[in-house]
Amino acid sequence: MKIKVAIIDHLGAHGSSHHFYLFGQAIGLINSGVDVSLYTNSKTHDPKIKQLKFFQFYKDIFLKHNKFLSAIRYLSGSIFSHLHAKKNGCKVFHYHIFGFSVLVLFNMLLAKICFGKIVLTIHDVRSFANPDSSKIYTKLIYALTDKILTHNNYSKHEIIKYHTDIEHKINVISHGNYLPFIIKKVNKKKSRKKIGLDTDGKVILFFGMIKKVKCLDLLLKAMPEVIKENEHITLLIAGKPWKDDFSNYQQIIDELSIAKSCILHINFINHEDVEHYYCASDLVVLPYSKIYQSGVLMMSLSYGKPVVLSDLEAFKEVVEDHKHAFFFASGNKKSLSDIIIKALNSPVLLDEIASNGLALMENSFSWHKIGAQTKAAYLKINYFYK
Repeated sequence: MKIKVAIIDHLGAHGSSHHFYLFGQAIGLINSGVDVSLYTNSKTHDPKIKQLKFFQFYKDIFLKHNKFLSAIRYLSGSIFSHLHAKKNGCKVFHYHIFGFSVLVLFNMLLAKICFGKIVLTIHDVRSFANPDSSKIYTKLIYALTDKILTHNNYSKHEIIKYHTDIEHKINVISHGNYLPFIIKKVNKKKSRKKIGLDTDGKVILFFGMIKKVKCLDLLLKAMPEVIKENEHITLLIAGKPWKDDFSNYQQIIDELSIAKSCILHINFINHEDVEHYYCASDLVVLPYSKIYQSGVLMMSLSYGKPVVLSDLEAFKEVVEDHKHAFFFASGNKKSLSDIIIKALNSPVLLDEIASNGLALMENSFSWHKIGAQTKAAYLKINYFYK
């Protein structure tokens, strides 16, 4: 008899590429013989995955900027999703966690009312917005959870550091690649024209939500040295600030007089345009000071792009230095500028790194493997031994 799983996720395609993760997870589970139902919002289009049951009970939860109406849509969407999943025989309720709150707790209580088992995939172990704001919710949520999935040993150890009694619940399962969902553009000139980039020089890409922990300020401060080595270099910044003020970065740009070398697309990047940003770039830089797992890294490697990374433990569990990516000393401006210069001045090495990174995605981070690992984690829940 198949395990029936309800993946309940109100976020979906809102503001990021998270829906591709959901679709990849669903594909992997279905290929492993799991019956999967996905519950999300109406902005997230049906991916038409064979055997996937797809529902949009959260409707247009993000359409209005009224917190009260959004809360009502969340509550009603959760109630309908859980009741529908229960009616259809789902025994496992799987959630993706980017922060701990009373709304997450509400969903879990619904799952318990439905006599279901709870599985969490923890994306951000501690919220980057306010890591101390949800301690009570966090303890309750972990207590109610039957199985916790996290993307690497670094995240696992971070959880155990604050919650020593739940180690037995945790399984480490990697973030999958984006290969099933991306279209690789091959004409750099056309892609640059498509996104309004008028240059024949080298392009460095900083992509994704702009957060303080992503250290865009460090990259900006490293740019004068990079520009000295190559006056035709362009830094393309593409993404929307998240609980951050871009005026602080604009001030740095102005003070360093590097505006002519910066192209700013400070907004949400439509999904159909993402491939053009990657095709237009020669190097992707992730100068983060803290991360648990990076979708931008997995996306960059899936597009076959060379990447410069801060030497954080979470990154080291995915790639090797000078094999799949380039590492610099986290927080060190000179180290960052030196590595960028070295990478851009080594075209053969740059191509080799890009090729190795793509091969790594294809061979080690397939959703087929991840689906099998996730099913195995489900089977460790006591319910399935009864």
